[in-house]
Amino acid sequence: MAINQLKFKYPKFLLLLLTFVIAYLLFYNRTYGPFYDFVASLSYFGTFISGSLYVYGFTAAPATALLLILAKEQNILLASLVGGLGALIGDLIIFSTIRHSFADEIEKLFEEEIVKYIHSKTPPFIKKYFIPAAAIFIIASPLPDEVGIALFAATRNISLRTFSVFSYLINTIGIFVVLYIGRVI
Repeated sequence: MAINQLKFKYPKFLLLLLTFVIAYLLFYNRTYGPFYDFVASLSYFGTFISGSLYVYGFTAAPATALLLILAKEQNILLASLVGGLGALIGDLIIFSTIRHSFADEIEKLFEEEIVKYIHSKTPPFIKKYFIPAAAIFIIASPLPDEVGIALFAATRNISLRTFSVFSYLINTIGIFVVLYIGRVI
């Protein structure tokens, strides 16, 4: 069978699984001299880059592994602030893309009968508190931020400034937790 004939039913999930394998290998082999030395030599710039990659689905796992490696080499409070800034930039790209590029589809989606039905049956408490809380949890975790940001972007009453503050604080806390774990293991 030729390689160009090889087709996978779920190629994106396979690629995502591959990123988890890469992340595992990166962290598992953190005692591997040349790679570890290269990552450590990146210092806070590496933390900034890792923070910016921390928010995207296909790069979240490797970025988390890099943060775990960098935790031993850096002041984790300063690294959290730098990584949070990188994550903020990544999140702003996602937020702007969803808010502007998907605005027409989001409007269409809110006109669908099933969405109207769900919206009418959802208690105001859940709309006001649970959805933002779920978005905050997703953004803070090493899970891909796209879903959490989409929840925020679909909320029409959140400003870019408010989102930026939430994104920075939430990601900084999430990165701090990852760095702390990297420090203690």
